[in-house]
Amino acid sequence: MDKRIIKTDAAPAAIGPYSQAVAANGLVFVAGQVALDPHTGQLVPGDIRAQTRRVMENIRAVLAAAGSSLDKVVKTTVFLRDLNDFGTMNEIYGDYFRENTPARSTVQVAKLPREAAVEIEVIALA
Repeated sequence: MDKRIIKTDAAPAAIGPYSQAVAANGLVFVAGQVALDPHTGQLVPGDIRAQTRRVMENIRAVLAAAGSSLDKVVKTTVFLRDLNDFGTMNEIYGDYFRENTPARSTVQVAKLPREAAVEIEVIALA
């Protein structure tokens, strides 16, 4: 098994003992991304719309560092602090996945790192 750790300055640094992503056996596993600005490390200001955009841009950057892209995503998991935000998150999410949409699970959680409203993790083809 070939395993490669993915790291990029174009996305927030890991805030714990984990990697931004790991590429293995033709897949890229992107760690859950919250709406941290990659330059400041702080949560972006704004509502679920602004946070979802930042999360998706962070994911795009990590995938690019791995030699992959949003078009190659096969599965996502969305964690929402409030499931009432689903519609707005889904609208922004849909701007990034227009065709060949990945499989997805969405769950409400009690709390997310840095008091974020949304966290998304993805699995993509390398």
